[in-house]
Amino acid sequence: MEEEIFLTIFQKVLVLTMEMCAPVLITSIVVGLLISIVQSVTQIQESTLTFVPKIFACILALIVCMPWMLSIFISRTNELFDYMRTFIG
Repeated sequence: MEEEIFLTIFQKVLVLTMEMCAPVLITSIVVGLLISIVQSVTQIQESTLTFVPKIFACILALIVCMPWMLSIFISRTNELFDYMRTFIG
């Protein structure tokens, strides 16, 4: 039974991690794809050209999504502590 509890908690933590990372990763992928299309159309093959816009887009995504991410993190952390409390006590 202890293995199932550990695996369930570990699974919930991994899902929470993926939910927290998703907005930034998706933003980075979309911006990188758009810049790659622009580079291939204009035939500018500068590798550093994608770096700065991706950083700015990821920072913007963090600013926009931070309230949502924080609320999800707090609620899921409370759920995890409640879940662990039922099996510990």
